[in-house]
This record gives sequence, C-alpha cells and structure tokens, in this order.
Amino acid sequence: MIQSAIGGMNVSRTVEGLERYPINVRYPRELRDDPARLKRVLIPTPAGGSIPLALVAEIHLRRGPPVIKSEDARPNAWIYVDISTSDIGGYVAVAKKTVSEQVKIPPGYALVWSGQFEYMERAEERLRIVVPATLLIIFLLLYFNFGNLSSPLVVMLSIPFGLIGGIWLVYWYGFNLSVAVVVGFIALAGVAAEIGILVLTFIDQAVAEARHQRTIHGEAGCLTKSELMDAVLQGTSERVRPIAMTATAIIAGLLPILWSTGTGSEVMQRIAAPMVGGMVSVTVLCMLVLPVIYGLVLQFKERFYSSGTVEEAEELLKNSEA
Repeated sequence: MIQSAIGGMNVSRTVEGLERYPINVRYPRELRDDPARLKRVLIPTPAGGSIPLALVAEIHLRRGPPVIKSEDARPNAWIYVDISTSDIGGYVAVAKKTVSEQVKIPPGYALVWSGQFEYMERAEERLRIVVPATLLIIFLLLYFNFGNLSSPLVVMLSIPFGLIGGIWLVYWYGFNLSVAVVVGFIALAGVAAEIGILVLTFIDQAVAEARHQRTIHGEAGCLTKSELMDAVLQGTSERVRPIAMTATAIIAGLLPILWSTGTGSEVMQRIAAPMVGGMVSVTVLCMLVLPVIYGLVLQFKERFYSSGTVEEAEELLKNSEA
C-alpha cells in the first residue's frame, strides 16, 4: 500500500506509435499530503477484512534529500558557494584552514573542493610552465637578434615596465588574477619586448653612425660620454612617432573590448585590461627610462674597450660596426 498507493508504482505501459509512456497509479494528492489521512488508509488482510495503516506502521513527517547522488560508488552531497567579495583561491585557502580547525570529519567521510577552484589549480600548473617558457623564448630570440647578452637583458626590462600599467588597470577594474588576466600579460610581454627592440635597434644605429663619423674625421679612441648620450638621444627621438602610433593603434583596438558588455565580455575584458594599461606604461618608460639604462650599459662597454690594449679595442670596434 505504501509503495503503490502513496509512493506510486508503474503498473503498465502505453504504446503510441513509436512512443512509449509508463502508467503510474497512486492516490490523489489531497489523500496523501496529510499524515492524519494516511493513518486512516485501509490495508486488506488475508482474512478478507481491512485495517487502518496506523495499526501496523508509525507515520512521521521528516525532511529528506530531494535526490540521492553518488560518485565512485559512494553517496555524496554538494554544497554550492557563490563568491562575490574574494578570489576563489583565497576563499578556498581560508575555508580549508577553518574546516580543518573547527570541523571533525567522521571516519568514512571525505571532503573534496571542486568546481572553478579545481579548474584554477589545473590552469595554475600549466601557467607555471607556459610563463617561464614564454619569457625564455623571448630572451632567446633577442639573443639571436643582437648576438650579445647585454642588449637582450636591457630589452627584457621593458616587460616589467609593461606590468606596472597592466597591474594598475587590473586593480582599478577590480579584476582578480585569473587565466584570462595572465594571458593578457603574456601578450603584453611580447609587445613590450618588440617596443624595446625598436628603441635599442635605432640607438645602436645612432652609435654606429657616431663611430663612423669619428673614423671619417680621423679621431681615434672610443666614444666619449657626451657622444654616447647624444647618440642615445638621437636614436630614441627617431622612434617616438612610430612607437606612439603603435601604442595608440593597439589601445584604440582594445578599448571597445574593454568597454564591451555583451556575451563573453567578462573574459575579454580581463585579457584587454593588462594590455591597455601596460601599453601606456611601456610606451612612456621605454622612451624615458630604457634609453638611459642602455646608455649606461654603452658607457660601461666603452670603458671596457678603452681599458684594454689598442689591438683589442680596434677589433671590438670593428665587430661593433659590422
């Protein structure tokens, strides 16, 4: 009676063409939604009589699970948490510490943190490989381009210059560190290195031209400090307009993405924000700070050349002009 009349039971199946539907029989809702009425449900006996259900069963109203879930052959329950005031990694770290200190898990029970936090851990493991590999590839390409170690190291300084503006804009928008934000910073690193290459390439051309002018006028020895800084200033000034146009084009192309509100804008904004902020800082700092640093490196090289023998200095100058 409990299984069929109260709980419901499939007694047959109806066939309608290619469709099949089960036929379920149970009491109407008004006869099974009141414990007092359920106690008066009559049960047939082998002797032919009927007795109320209350004589053979105790009826209690209790709240049960809406559905029983299992995973790995073990019943489990899910607790959903929506976070609005913290990042996922920080929340889970605090929650794990709190649970371990205040909750005693009985034997046979297990607690697993899943969802977006689990995806974040997987992405973090991949990024630990992708980010260093990206920086290493950029450095190797710079080394093959310049043929020395000092120039690639100076160009790599443009990447922290870009991170400054990117971090500030990400902080201003209130974005937490995510895979999309890291992807934006990786793209920014490539553009920042490209701008650094442009600056150093034209400075090298200006220095080579200054050496050539000294050779024409029959002046021996290395370039002086003033000549080096003049060459640095000349090479940098020649790249102001191209670098400004490049940065303006990139920022103008990313602003519609940064201000978009449609589907997928949450991810695209987090990719665009580091690049927009980073392009501003990398443009300014690469035009002001990077030439000064490279000028100091060139002065150190010139002092190194002058401290050696005449033959060593001439050979180094020839290699530099080549």
